[in-house]
Parts: sequence; structure tokens; C-alpha cells
Amino acid sequence: MKFQPFWLLLLMFFSAFPHSHAFISSEANALLKWKASLDKQSQGSLSSWTANTSCNWFGIACDHSNHVSQINLQNIGLRGTFENLNFSMLTNIHTLNVSNNSLNGSIPPQIGVLSNLVVLDLSANKLSGIIPSEITQLISLQKLNMSYNTFSESLPQEIGRLRELRMLHVPWCNLTGTIPNSIEKLNNLLHLDVGGNNLSGSIPQRIWHMDLKLLSFGTNKFHGSIPKEIVNMRNLEILYLGESGLSGTMPQEIDMLGKLIYLNMNRCNLSGHIPREIGYLSNLNKLFLEGNQLSGFIPHEIGFLRKLSELDLSENFLSGKIPSTIGNLSNLSFLYLYDNQFSGFIPDEIGDLHSLLTIQLLGNNLSGPIPTSIGNLVNLESILLDQNNLSGPIPTSIGNLVNLEFIFLSQNNLSGSIPTSIGNLVNLESVSLSQNKLSGSIPSTIGNLSKLRELFLLDNNLSGKIPIEINRIIDLEILQIGDNNFVGHLPQNICIGGKLAKFSAINNHFTGHIPESLKNCSSLIRVRLQENQLTGNITDAFGVLPNLDYIELSKNNFYGHLPPNWGMFRSLTSLKISNNNLSGVIPPELSEATELQELQLSSNHLTGSIPQDLSKLVLLFRLSLNNNNLSGNIPSKIASMKNLQILRLGSNNLSGLIPDQLGNLPSLLEMNLSQNKFEGNIPPELEKLISLTTLDLSENLLRGRLTHKFGGLEKLETLNLSHNSLSGDLSSFDDMMSLTSIDISYNEFEGPLPNIPVFRNATIDAVRNNKGLCGNVSGLKPCQTLSGKSHKHMTKKVITMVLPLTLGTLMLALFVFGVLYYLCKTSVKMEEEATNLQTPNTFPIWNFDGKMVFQNIVEATENFDDKHLIGVGGQGQVYKAMLPSGQVVVVKKLHSVPNEEKLNVKAFTSEIQALTEIRHRNIVKLYGFCSHSQWSFMVCEFLEKGSVQNILKDDEEAIAFDWNKRVNVIKDVANALFYMHYDCSPPIIHRDISSKNILLDLEYVAHVSDFGTAKFLNPNSSNWTSFVGTFGYAAPELAYTMEVNEKCDVYSFGVLAWEILMGKHPGDFISSLLSSSSTADHMTLMDKLEQRFPPPTKRLLKEVASVAKIALACMTESPRSRPIMKEVVNKLVV
Repeated sequence: MKFQPFWLLLLMFFSAFPHSHAFISSEANALLKWKASLDKQSQGSLSSWTANTSCNWFGIACDHSNHVSQINLQNIGLRGTFENLNFSMLTNIHTLNVSNNSLNGSIPPQIGVLSNLVVLDLSANKLSGIIPSEITQLISLQKLNMSYNTFSESLPQEIGRLRELRMLHVPWCNLTGTIPNSIEKLNNLLHLDVGGNNLSGSIPQRIWHMDLKLLSFGTNKFHGSIPKEIVNMRNLEILYLGESGLSGTMPQEIDMLGKLIYLNMNRCNLSGHIPREIGYLSNLNKLFLEGNQLSGFIPHEIGFLRKLSELDLSENFLSGKIPSTIGNLSNLSFLYLYDNQFSGFIPDEIGDLHSLLTIQLLGNNLSGPIPTSIGNLVNLESILLDQNNLSGPIPTSIGNLVNLEFIFLSQNNLSGSIPTSIGNLVNLESVSLSQNKLSGSIPSTIGNLSKLRELFLLDNNLSGKIPIEINRIIDLEILQIGDNNFVGHLPQNICIGGKLAKFSAINNHFTGHIPESLKNCSSLIRVRLQENQLTGNITDAFGVLPNLDYIELSKNNFYGHLPPNWGMFRSLTSLKISNNNLSGVIPPELSEATELQELQLSSNHLTGSIPQDLSKLVLLFRLSLNNNNLSGNIPSKIASMKNLQILRLGSNNLSGLIPDQLGNLPSLLEMNLSQNKFEGNIPPELEKLISLTTLDLSENLLRGRLTHKFGGLEKLETLNLSHNSLSGDLSSFDDMMSLTSIDISYNEFEGPLPNIPVFRNATIDAVRNNKGLCGNVSGLKPCQTLSGKSHKHMTKKVITMVLPLTLGTLMLALFVFGVLYYLCKTSVKMEEEATNLQTPNTFPIWNFDGKMVFQNIVEATENFDDKHLIGVGGQGQVYKAMLPSGQVVVVKKLHSVPNEEKLNVKAFTSEIQALTEIRHRNIVKLYGFCSHSQWSFMVCEFLEKGSVQNILKDDEEAIAFDWNKRVNVIKDVANALFYMHYDCSPPIIHRDISSKNILLDLEYVAHVSDFGTAKFLNPNSSNWTSFVGTFGYAAPELAYTMEVNEKCDVYSFGVLAWEILMGKHPGDFISSLLSSSSTADHMTLMDKLEQRFPPPTKRLLKEVASVAKIALACMTESPRSRPIMKEVVNKLVV
């Protein structure tokens, strides 16, 4: 056959491109195979992907040679992985965009073959794993966006290979590690966004010299300061450093960033002032400086920022007046200045901000009236001015704000009536006017607020009846009108809309019955109607309220029987109906309300016994049934209420024995069984109530002696045993140092009063009408035997230890002031100081055989092996030991250095003598000691958290040591010193108060330790001694005098307090105080406080500032000018 030239030419043309056609088919096949691996919904979205001509498919674009060049599949709900996508068949694509889908799995390393790729957007998916290093082979890439995924590790170290990259967006990707240094090589980069990750370390310095338009390091864990070089980034438009971990001050030359549109430095630990130059950022649209430590004034130049739409300076320490120039910000939509220290009036110019949607000035010290010009802000949607000192009336012009949805004016001093114009605000959803001085009645126009969900009017001087129009607000969810002077009935249709969740009308003068709509209001969660004059039969006052969590009806006139169906309130946590006229029995069905935590039915006329089934309420922490007519025994099953903290059963007709099982309530803080008919002994099991602070067993028929175990209630503060028939001596009280109130009158006690503060300060009323008590109380006969401290302090020791021993042992124990027995017999004669400590061979506190305990300690420390060593002090080594019982203790072993032995023994003796004289919750406990030819040591309680010094040195521990804990530790130390200076006789001066000697337990309760340098003050002679203590804490007068008094401890306490507040020793600060006229008034507190975590909240700041001021007074150079510890403690309590 003869070919025509045309057909021959055509044949030659097609035969020249066999591979190209095959490659195009391979592209389509690769995409079809990937489609098949996706879920059915995704395949449906790609329904056009059917034939081999992929150029017509949805989301696919081809170049002039019909090769796939773009894949754009963003936001179509794709689900699947890249596992079955053969990238090697798609090497011609320059755009791959699959953003805003649900793709998961990892990015395959094969993506590196896409050498022509210019745009790669994988953002807003569910991709995970590491970002493969092969991605850095995409050398043509200009835009890389992988934001909002969950990758691991950091960016590839070779990221600097992408020299053409213009935009790198990887925010909120769960990245860790550091920013690769090679990122500095991306000279064409314009956008760098790594915010919202867990990146750490320092930021490569070269980045601050890059010609970026967008820079975001926000919400990471970087460290270091914001560099001054940042102002050289002249083209920067968006700068986001908020919560990045960077800190420092705002650059003074910030005006050099003239193109800046968006500036966010929220929570950057910024200090210093806002530079006035910020006012020259004429393009700035959004400025966020929230949550820093900025101080000083808002510069007047802020008014130059005419393009500003959002301004957030909240949660700082800014002060002074709000500048009137703020009224120039005509484009401002959002103004946040809350939680600062602004004072003065709200400027009238605020009314010029016609674009304003939100204004939040709460939590400042603003005063004066709310300006009437605020009525000009007709676009305003929310206004928050609460927690200030604003006064005067609420302006009627507020009725012009017809778009207002939220108005919070609570906690001010506003007066006058609620303006009727409030009824114009038909879009209002929440109104808070609580805690002011508003008077008059609620205007009837309140009924116009049909969208209102929350109305807070509590704690004012409002009066009159609740307007009937309030019933028209059918969407009301919260109504709080308590602590006013309202009269009449509760609103009848208050829950007509079926949405009311929280209703509080406490402390008014309401009368009548519970409204029908409230009775069946199934949406109710909290109801507080106490302290009114409401009446009615409680039996049918409420229907079934399935969501009810809290109800208090106390101090009303309800009567009738408690309804059994209240046990069906399965969400109920608090039921309080005290001080009413209820009668009948406590229904056992209440035990079905198993979420109940508080049950208060006191001061009614309830009869019958306490139901056994109440023991099912295992979450109960408060049970108050006092002042009723209950009879029978206390159910023994009450022991199952392990969370019980308050038990009040007083003033009933209960009888029988006090059940032993009450000793099994480990959380109990208060127990009142007074004015009943209990008989028999006080069960010794009560000694297990180690948290108990209040115990009242008065006016019963109790008899018998108090066992020595009763003294184990070391936290007890208030004790009333009066009007019983208890007998014996009071030796068990010797260690009850926490007692502040006592009444043992009208019993048969005898013997001397214990030498503890509560008895030293007691009146005759607390001890009268006993069999034979004696002591130094006016109206009580003095003791005729061994007088004063020795006899009183030794009473317990005589009973518990001396009876089994000889008369000689008794005299020796009295001679050494009741110190603990030696663990073992000494074979080497000690120095004179040590011989004064020799006692029989037992361990009286543990009641163990001394030799056995000695052997246990030697075995537990493996002959004092260094692996058990936890510290070394001036007088010895400190070991941690676990005894066979499982108890962990600290063993302090005396150094055996011949030349220093005498000094060490003296310190050892001083510490033992001090610790055996004192017992306080904030002083370390001594369990016992031993003097042996080979070792001399003492055994003390183990405090798990260690010393304050070590905690402050460890960044992680210091951050956990938050402001609440720090303030409480300072108070603990103050209480310990107060006790040593004023409740010990003679007073004890510690002489080495420092952070290394303050130990903390797991609850961060402080314990003063190391009494090796302690001195007993002799009030009848001079107290001269050589210098001891720790440099940096010792009072300055000890450099030129050897006289010691309590003011030395006061100075050390001040240093310690400032160390805790600053997070480091305040040496430089002290030097500046001593070398200048600096005072607390000239000092910026926030500059001095701990910098490793955020400053204290406004609630805590006042307390921290008060502590700082007191501590500063303690560090006064002149001892006479320092406060005494009694003054310190009083001020800390206030």
C-alpha cells in the first residue's frame, strides 16, 4: 500500500510522542488510585475523576502540554492518607493545595520528587508524624503552609535549602525542639509563622535582621529577651510575640516599625513603661499588650493611632488616669483596659468613640460618675465597668444604647435608682448591678427586656415589691436579688419559660408560699431563699427537680415533714433547711440522694433517731443536725462517711456511748456532741482524728479519765469538756500547743494545769468547779508541789514513762526538763553539755525499746552510708532513713572532729534542748536522740519537699511554688517565730532563720528546722553571745554587738520573706536599701517579684504587696524600728 504524504506526516507526528502520552495516562492513573484509597464521601466529591483525561477533572489544572500542573482540593471534606498517592507520577505539578480537609497519616518522604513545586498547602488537616527532611528538596518552593496539623519533633534541620521560599507557615503543628539555624539562609522569606507550638530554646539571631513582613513566634516556650534589633525590621506589618516565652521591655524606638499593622505582645512578661513612641505607628490597627507587668501611664500619644480598631492593655499594672486623647481613636471597636490600677474619672471623651462595640474597664480604681457621654456609643454591645469605685447614679442616657447586650456595673459605689430607661435596651442578655448602693424599686420597664437571661441585683438597698412585669421575661436563666430590702411575695411566674436555673433571693423580707411555677421548675440547679419570712408546708413546697444541685431555705417559717421524695433529687449536693419549724423524722430515703455533700437540718423540731441509711452518703462533708429533738444512739455506720469534715449533733436527746467508730473519720475538722445524754468514757479511738480542730463534748454524762492518747490531737484549737464527770489529771494536754480555747469546768479533774499557752491565759470560768486543780489562774489555788514550768511540763512524762522506772530515773528525767531518753547507753564520757542530756535507754515518743530503735536506724542507713546522705550541715551529716514500720525519718548525725567536738556537742545539745521544749505545727518534730561512743544523732520528721533554698534553685519546683503557696509559707514561718518568742518560757531565739532551714512538706506547709544555734533568752540578765547564723540573713547589728534578742530573728525573717517573693536571695536589693533612701514607696514591686512565672492576680496582689511591705519593715537597719513578731503576725492575718 502506498502512503499519501499527509497521512505519512501525521503518522510520524504521533509516533514521535509515545512516552508523553503514556506519562499523561500515568498521572491520571496515579490520581485515580489515590481516589480509590479515600473514603466513600471523598470519592463522591471527586466523582468527575472517571476517565483518563485528568485535565477536565474537578480540582485539576494542566499546562500547555496537558501535564497535571495544579491540584486544588481545599475544603471538600477529603478523608484518607497520602500513602497511595504516587508522587513520582506527578513531577510536573507546581501547586498542591489540599488544605481544610481531614487527611491523616504522615507526609511521605516521596514528596521530595516534586522538584517543580512552588506552592504546597497541607494546612488544617490531621497529618501527624515528623516533617520529612525530603521536603527540603523542593528547591522551587515559594509557599509552604502546614499549619493546624499534629506533627512531632521540629522543622527539618535542612530547611535552609529552600532558598526561594517566601512564606513559611507552620503554626499550631505541635512542633517541639528548636528553630533550625539554617532558617537564617532563607533570604527571600517574607512570612515566618511558627506560633502555637512547643518550640523552645533561643531564636537564631539572624532572624531579627531578615526583611520580613510577617513574624509570629507566639505561644511557644522560647527563652531570652526581645532584642532591640527588632526595630530594624522596617517592612514588618504583622508582629506576633504573645506568650512566646520571650521577655524584656518594649523597644523605645518602636516607632521605626512604621508599617506595622498588627502588634501582639500578650503575656510576654514585659516590664517597664509603654513607650510614647508607640503613638507614631500610624498604620497600627490592632495593639495587644495584655497580661504583662507594664507599669506607669498610658502615653497621651496613644491618641495618634487613628487607624486603631482594637486596643488591649488589660491585666497589667498600669496606673494614673485614662488619657482623654483616647477619644481620638474614632475607629476603635474594642477597648480592653481591665485589671490594672487606673484611677481618676472615666474621661468624657470616651463618648467620642462612636465605633466602639466593647468597653471593658473592670478591676481598676476608677472613681467618679459614669459619664453621661457614654450614651453616645450607640453601637456598643457590651460595657464592663465592675470592680471599681464609681459613684453617683447610673446615667439615664444609658437608655440610648439600644444594641447593648451586656452591662456589668457591679462592685462599685453607685447610688440612686435603676433608671427606667433601662427598658429601652431590648437586646440586653445580661445585667449585673450587684454590690452597689442602689435604692428604690426595680422599674416596671424591666419587663421589656425579653431577651434577658441573667439579672444580678444582689447586695444593694433596693426595696419594694418585685414588679409583676418581670414575669414577662421568659428566657430568664439566672435571677439574683438577695441582700436587699424587698417585700411581698416571690414572683409568681418566675419560671414560666422553663429555663430558670439559678434563683437567689436571700436576706430580704419576702413572705408567702413558694410560687407554683418555682415548685415545678425542672430546670432549677441552685435555689437560695434563706433569711426571709417564707412559709408553707415543706412537704409539698417542691415537686421533682431532677437537675437541682443546691437548695437553701434556712431561717424561714416552713413547717411540716421532710418529704421522702427528696431522695429522688439525684444531682443534689447541698440541702440546707436549718432554723425553720420542721417536725417529724429524718426520712431514710434521703440516703438515695447519693451526691449529697452538705446536709443541714439544725434548729428545727425533728424527732426520732438518726437513720442508719445516712451512712450511704459517702460524699457528705458537713452533717448538721444540732438543736432538734433527735434521740437514740449515733449510728455506728457513720464511719463510712470518710469525707466528713463537720459533724454537729449537739442539743438533742441522743444517748448511749460515743461510738468508737467516730475515730475512723480521717477528714473530721469539727465535732460537736454537746448537750446530749452520752455516757461512758471518751473513746480513745478519737485520738486518730489528727485533723480535728474543734471538739465540744460538754453537758453530757461522760466520766472516766482522759488517756494519754488524747494528747495526740495536736491540731485541736477549741476544746469544751465542761459539765461532765471526767476525772484524773491533765497530763495528756501537755503537747496540745495549738489549743486557743478551753473549757473543762464542772468536772472532777485534779492536779496542776498544763504549762501550755491556753491554760496560762485561761480564766477561772474555764476551770472552775473541779475536784482539785491548781495553777496560776486567778481564783484557783496555787500548786504546792514542784512549781511552775517543770512540774506542768513533766506531768505527761511522769505518767507515761516514770511509773515503770525507779525513783532515781524520775528525778533524772525532771532534772533534764523532760528530754527524750537515750536510744542506747554511752560508753564514752561526753562533755559537760552532753552529760546534761543523759536519760534512760528508751524512746518515749515512739514508746519503743531504745536499743531496738537504735539498731533499726543503723541498719536503715547501712551504718550511715553516703548513699543515704541528703545533706551536710555545720554540725553534722543528714541522712534519710526508712524504719521497719515504713515511717521515713531524718537522722542528723554529729560530726566526730576532735578539735570541733566540743562546739558540735554544744550545738547538738542546744538543738535537742530547744526541740524538746517546743511543739508547733510549723516547727520540725524531734522523735528522739542518741549519744553513743561511735555515733551521736537525733531523729526528726522527714519533710518531703525539702528546703525552700533548694526549691527556689530549681526552675520547675520554683514555678510550682506559686504565689498562694509562697504567701502561706511566709505566714507559717511568722507563726513559728511568734510561738518561739512569746509562747515559750523562756523565749527561744532561733538565730539562723534562712531558706536552707525552712523545710516544706507535700502540702507546702513550712517547718522551721536546725536549732543548733538557738538561744534561750534570760529575761533577768544580759544575753551576750558570739556570732552565729548565716551571712546574708544575720541582722547588721551583729557586726558590732554580741547582744542577741528577738529582733535578730525579725530581720532574718524579713530577708527570708523577700527571698521567697523574689525567688532569689535579695542581697542586691538589701544593699540598695542600706546605701540609699529607697523606701517601699519609691520601689516598683513588680520589678522585684519572682520572674519565672506570671505575676500575682489582682486578688493576690494586695496580699503579696502587704507581705512585701511588712518584710521591708523587718529589714530596717535599726533594731528598735523593726516590728516584733506579734505585730508581724497580726498584720499578716489582716
